[in-house]
Amino acid sequence: MAHTGGHGPTYDKRRNSVLTTGISCNGTWGESKVNPSTFAHWLHEALDDSDGTERRHIIHFNNPHDYAVIARQVGQHRRSLPRLHQVQPLHSIRAITCSLRSADQLAGAPFIQSIEADTRIQMHTGGKSASLLPFGESKSGKRAPSRILIPWGIKHIRAPQAWNKSKGDRIRIGVIDTGVDYNHPDLRYCLSRGINILNRQMLPLDDNGHGTHIAGTIAAYTRQKGVMGVAPQAVIHPVKAFDHQGGAYVSDIISGIDWCVLNNVNIINMSFGMKTYSKALEAAVLSAYRAGIVVVASSGNEGKQAEVDYPARLKQVIAVGATTRKGYIAPFSNVGKQIDIYAPGEKIYSTWLRGKYNELSGTSMATSHVSGVIALMLAQKPGIKPLRVKNLLRKHARLLLKPGKNIGGIREIHALRVVTALSSVK
Repeated sequence: MAHTGGHGPTYDKRRNSVLTTGISCNGTWGESKVNPSTFAHWLHEALDDSDGTERRHIIHFNNPHDYAVIARQVGQHRRSLPRLHQVQPLHSIRAITCSLRSADQLAGAPFIQSIEADTRIQMHTGGKSASLLPFGESKSGKRAPSRILIPWGIKHIRAPQAWNKSKGDRIRIGVIDTGVDYNHPDLRYCLSRGINILNRQMLPLDDNGHGTHIAGTIAAYTRQKGVMGVAPQAVIHPVKAFDHQGGAYVSDIISGIDWCVLNNVNIINMSFGMKTYSKALEAAVLSAYRAGIVVVASSGNEGKQAEVDYPARLKQVIAVGATTRKGYIAPFSNVGKQIDIYAPGEKIYSTWLRGKYNELSGTSMATSHVSGVIALMLAQKPGIKPLRVKNLLRKHARLLLKPGKNIGGIREIHALRVVTALSSVK
């Protein structure tokens, strides 16, 4: 029997259809029996056929069965209903993303649990230099005496002293970012297959620089001349979800997380954030966490007390703040109890586009140090669960100098201590 009391559709299990209201000529739902094929036609009518990027939405379905049948119908009708080509599946969260003329147009529709805006998200960095640096030279003009350079942050966390125990051998790290410079000599040993979410027919090539910088801090390696990363034997899987301006949609991030889960990475590095909560992003992070993937994210660069960006704010994530050379919290770093660990983030020297090098500051840079240390941990003790990793990082960290008022428990990562401690962990 059709439901007419205004409290939503009634599912008819005998006929595998939904009894609800359908689109009428005046835009309201008229009483009808809806099957997935009919829903695909309704969705086509609701889609925005212009660029519509400001109208992107994420549509969540009631259950895995509803998502599966609707996704199948969308695929089958793409030839006859051309606007359905813009619909992209988000498998891990049983959702799709597309541009709607108005979310209200599908409000109360069958199969749909909720609709949220597909918002923009930005990288966490203090910005790139106007002029790139020759190898080994800092912005002060001083040159490193050695042909192999270990940046100050990596020395500060005592990563080189841990290399006789672990170098992150074959630990797989998904770096969801702007891509990477595949031709950089210091990255040739650590790069593996990745994905370009923005154009799946292309390599995840970096057209911004941020992703190349992050990859270098995590896993750069050289035998002759260049820089070393925290975990020089780890493997980077670049996931290009961000454009040349360092921006992406939440759905792009979710697609990147989906790829990481399907390809069995061990760690996901997310050096970006946004202020608003996203149900879809949390669901994707939870899917990675349940798969045993350690998710690491930057806390934000506004220098705010008790403010941490998403996804770092999510409890399944290791939230990272930034410190300076002197061991203080960096003035740009967000601060709060929700931050799990701090790491070097001031004037971090790393790889850049076209084989160059650059110094950047930000909680992004701190996050890459943490991902590298986790790679050292997992190589020494495979299979450690994400929550255990977080607890070990905090337990074997160093207390920061002069923590701010009402914060307490501020800890900076210490690679040697945590890797050494793992030798006795059963």
